Amino acid sequence: MFESASQSYNSCFCSVLDEPWRELCWGQKQQNLQYVQEYKPEKDDIRYLRVLLYGPVGSGKSSFINSVSNVIRGRMTVPAWASTMTSDQSFTKKYETHKFIKGRGTTKTFYPLVFNDIMGLEDGTDKGVHADDIKLALRGHVRESYKFNPVAPLSQDDPGYNPTPSADDKVHVLVCMMSANTHQIKPSILEKVKSIRETASDLGIPHMAMMTHIDEACGEIEKDLRNVYKSKYVRKKMKDFSAAVGIPMNCIFPVKNYSEEISLNDDIDSLILSALRTMVDFGDDFIEKI
Repeated sequence: MFESASQSYNSCFCSVLDEPWRELCWGQKQQNLQYVQEYKPEKDDIRYLRVLLYGPVGSGKSSFINSVSNVIRGRMTVPAWASTMTSDQSFTKKYETHKFIKGRGTTKTFYPLVFNDIMGLEDGTDKGVHADDIKLALRGHVRESYKFNPVAPLSQDDPGYNPTPSADDKVHVLVCMMSANTHQIKPSILEKVKSIRETASDLGIPHMAMMTHIDEACGEIEKDLRNVYKSKYVRKKMKDFSAAVGIPMNCIFPVKNYSEEISLNDDIDSLILSALRTMVDFGDDFIEKI
C-alpha cells in the first residue's frame, strides 16, 4: 500500500480511463468561488469557520493554505511560509491561524473562514506533533503561536493551554493532508491518523482528506489536470488511504497546490474550490449543531 510513484510515469501507475470516475463541473469556478466568498456562520458566537489541517511532513499543508488564499483573493499570495526542501522534519513549528484578507486599505476585513496549520506528523513517539496535541486543538485548548514540543504533549499548566475555549476557538472541520507522490506511509503515522479521526468522530467534527502532489505522481495529470478523475493511480491511492484510516472516498479530494505558477490557473482553482465548498458545507452543518 502507498507505493511511491514511478519517476518514469509508467503506464501501470498512470493509465487513464475513457470516462471520469467522479464528475467535476470545470466551468463552475465563479459560482463556487462566490459561494465560498459569501459564506458566513449564522451563529452569533462564531465569527470564523475553523479548519484544522494536519498530516505527515511534506504533505503540503502550508502550500495548500497559500493556494486557498490565492483562489479566494484572486491573486498570488503567501500567507503561510512553506519549505521547498525535501525533509523528514516539519517546517511548521507553531500553532498558527491563517486568515484571508478581504478588500484593501481602510476597508480591509477578513473572510469568515480560517485555517490552522500545525507541525507535521512523523514516525515514532518523540518526533513531530503529538496526536494528543491535535486532539486538544480540536477542542480549542491550544493557544495561538504555541510551539509544539515533540518530546511531550501540551499540558494544562503550560501557558500555551487554553482552559476555557470559546465556540470560535474550536475546530469545525478536520482535514488530513496526504501526498499522492509519497512512499509507503509508516504504520505509526497511520495509527496516529486513525486515533485523531476517532476523537474527531466522538466530537462530531467532520473529517476530510486532501490528496496533494497529484501532478508529480501521474504524468497524465501533469499533461492535463482534467485527467485527475480519469487517473487509475489517483483512484487507487484514494481507495487505499480510505481503507487504511476510515475516511470515506466522497470525503477525499485530489488537489494541486500552486508551486511553479506565477499567475492563477482555472483548473487548479476548480479542484481547490470543489474541496473548499464541501469544507464550508460540512463545517456549517457542524456549527448548526453546536
